[in-house]
Amino acid sequence: MTEAAADIADLAGTARRDLPEVLADLRRLVEHETPSSDKELLDAGLDDIEEWLAERLGPPASRVRHGGGAHGDVLELGYPGTGAGTVLLLCHYDTVWPRGTIREWPVTVDGDRFSGPGCFDMKAGIVQGVWALRALRELGLPAPAVRILLNGDEEIGSPASRAHIERAGAEADLTLVLEPSRAGKVKTGRKGMGLFDVTATGIESHAGLDPEAGASAVHALAALVPQITALAAPERGTTVNVGVFAGGTARNVVAGRASCEVDVRVQDPAEQDRVDAGLAALAPPDGRVKVEVTGEWNRPPMNPGPATGRVFALAAGVARDLGGELGQISVGGASDGNLVAALGKPVLDGLGAAGSGPHSRDEHVLISATPHQIALVAGVLTRFARS
Repeated sequence: MTEAAADIADLAGTARRDLPEVLADLRRLVEHETPSSDKELLDAGLDDIEEWLAERLGPPASRVRHGGGAHGDVLELGYPGTGAGTVLLLCHYDTVWPRGTIREWPVTVDGDRFSGPGCFDMKAGIVQGVWALRALRELGLPAPAVRILLNGDEEIGSPASRAHIERAGAEADLTLVLEPSRAGKVKTGRKGMGLFDVTATGIESHAGLDPEAGASAVHALAALVPQITALAAPERGTTVNVGVFAGGTARNVVAGRASCEVDVRVQDPAEQDRVDAGLAALAPPDGRVKVEVTGEWNRPPMNPGPATGRVFALAAGVARDLGGELGQISVGGASDGNLVAALGKPVLDGLGAAGSGPHSRDEHVLISATPHQIALVAGVLTRFARS
């Protein structure tokens, strides 16, 4: 066994030994709820995470907490390295679960499954990243300078944190996103996401006494939905979903207003212009109805380039020394990694927990895979510091 392979084996052994404490830390973070829409809980949760980080890693060399306004604050912590380079560990601490979920669905350990709201997406990733740094310190292995960025608005599109993420990503040599893995595979590609609202404004009238005086916004928008969904091009990686449709005031009123919420995912950046043009060209069959499209492209596509390929090769080498093969995958979901990848910087995403069920009551972390994931992150960090 080479010295480099022995170092990885030592990291794996350390992570296995530390597993009970890792799970205790994960329980602590999960039991402190942090819904994206609850500023009070987000602030308290971030306070607790910062206190826990100080307990596990000691005081950081640098600290900045950016106010998030109505959204969760952004915490940036810097830790000096003993090797080359600077790596950004990108994590979000908000979850999709509302206040009180932990009472209905408490943390449960059942065999190999650790379950609880937000455990997989993505509080386990935060915990694993911290224990990876601890393992490097304990074993005296080279580590790059590390910046940890924690944001509390990822699940709602990162409106308050985007600028901070892009700045931190531009300053780093490599970004590791500790979002959940996909069946143990890292995510080197993600689709870009557009969030749009289409609103139709018609003319109200009595549906029985004077129907022809009205111009139904509901009827008009219903006719436009097929035009909207026809913008999908699965062969080019573009999907379109109308997820919410609402309108009208009463059964016997010709509707004066209707709206729908549209989710668009694209892999090819050029598709954004085509979809924009298609939405701008929407024309209702009744010219008396006015249509307005609002919204924006929330995140650009994340497509791997040569730099990401080189870093993936490094990570794959670590995985082989851990006794397995590391797969890579492109997924439809977006993350904050999209924002950094759009800057042309290398990004490895999905280095967090192994498990399943994000955003569902089946959300869980596989306990047996957790030491491997910790050792994988630690191994990538130390080999990057040496490269």
